[in-house]
Amino acid sequence: MEPDSRCSPGWRRRDCLLGSVGWLGGVALAAYPGASRAGGQVEEPLADSVRSALSAAIANTAPPVPEFTDIERRLSYLRWLGAMGDRLQRRKPDFQTRIDFLQTVWYESKRAGLDTTLVLGLIQVESAFRKFAISSVGARGYMQIMPFWARLIGDGDAGKLFHMQTNIRFGCVILRHYLERERGDTFMALGRYNGSRGKAAYPNAVYAAARHWVHGDT
Repeated sequence: MEPDSRCSPGWRRRDCLLGSVGWLGGVALAAYPGASRAGGQVEEPLADSVRSALSAAIANTAPPVPEFTDIERRLSYLRWLGAMGDRLQRRKPDFQTRIDFLQTVWYESKRAGLDTTLVLGLIQVESAFRKFAISSVGARGYMQIMPFWARLIGDGDAGKLFHMQTNIRFGCVILRHYLERERGDTFMALGRYNGSRGKAAYPNAVYAAARHWVHGDT
């Protein structure tokens, strides 16, 4: 079966999220222990200003503890956390591990100005929520970060890409960078993230996976 033809660069992300999930769901969920089906970001020259901005964006290592200005926003977050925790329980049975992961994804996606639902869909496709996933091209961790990013915008220690918050922060910052390069085109930015810019299979898989994480309080 072919991917949903509606999920093309000219369509909004919402249209893709509402598309059929037969073939796409199979792609999004296809993963097995010890390896990843993810592609890899392509190393490209970065202007000094861009490199400095990206380095600054990943520099702050403060723990992702959400703070809220009013009780309703806090309750909204807690409802989201509870719903997502229930959905993630099969993949992460330990309660504290599950909560720490979701809190980090929420914090880092909001910090980067990204759709948390989309980030969870991307993680599902990239690593099936496996912290130590490694792809055939060497991408690492939850968001399958290529080691060259540690050299370009980090301290050069690629081993840190297996640290949960570091990996998710890198991934969110990189995706934000690609969105800016693609002028807000999510379809093209996702393809660039996977090293398959312009091809439909990867963005479609992420859109399909993201449907599982849709929640009114995201």
